[in-house]
Amino acid sequence: MIVVKLGGRTQNDPTLPGALAALWRATGGRVVVVHGGGDQISALQRLRGEEPVFLGGRRVTTDTALELVRMVLSGLANKQLVSALVAAGAPAVGISGEDGGLLRATPIDAATFGHSGTPASVDPGVVTALLATGYLPVISPVAARDTIGEAGAYNLNGDDAAAAIAAALGARELFLMADVPGVLDGDRQRIAQLSLDAARALVASGVAGGGMAAKLDACAAALAGGVSRVRIGDLAALTVPSAGTAIVARVDATDVVSSR
Repeated sequence: MIVVKLGGRTQNDPTLPGALAALWRATGGRVVVVHGGGDQISALQRLRGEEPVFLGGRRVTTDTALELVRMVLSGLANKQLVSALVAAGAPAVGISGEDGGLLRATPIDAATFGHSGTPASVDPGVVTALLATGYLPVISPVAARDTIGEAGAYNLNGDDAAAAIAAALGARELFLMADVPGVLDGDRQRIAQLSLDAARALVASGVAGGGMAAKLDACAAALAGGVSRVRIGDLAALTVPSAGTAIVARVDATDVVSSR
């Protein structure tokens, strides 16, 4: 099982649907896709007169932003991706984390982040049912509230959602797709293999910031949840096991293995 998280910009690559369809066929239909759509959300926020705010790579989700998150992620972005995958020959079905209680979340810090949440639990039943009947699940990272009986939603960072889903499914790999070929060092060179300690050092030093820092946090959560392999890379790295940056709990010889 491979869980692939797509970033907002990578979803615009015209070769992406074909690459995902090929991966779905090569794995015998053992692929799950989690997607973002941050650029579209930010554009609509600005049209509504609200400037997007991010802290540590995670969106501050106001009441207005939550409406747009549901509209864009579970509606527009999800269905555009599903349509492109079906056209490429993959039987994709779009769902959100709210469907079937797939994802439940608690607030990160309501005073600071508003309706942005952190994964609290995953019930993968709807995903496993789709996989068992030959479909490719395409998941929007909008979560139900963790309190049973309380309606409403939380906006999850897509990387966090993908890590939680990968752990719940017992995935052999989590691939976080980015706009860069992997995690980059201070000289902008790709790091082939990175331990969690070295990843934290890159974040602390500011070399890895924003969205990449959030990705590294998600990698740590996935490894802690039992996912066998975690990688960060661009579209070209999707089907090349040696490409991108492999994140591991520890590296025996050195903490950072550069690609140079």
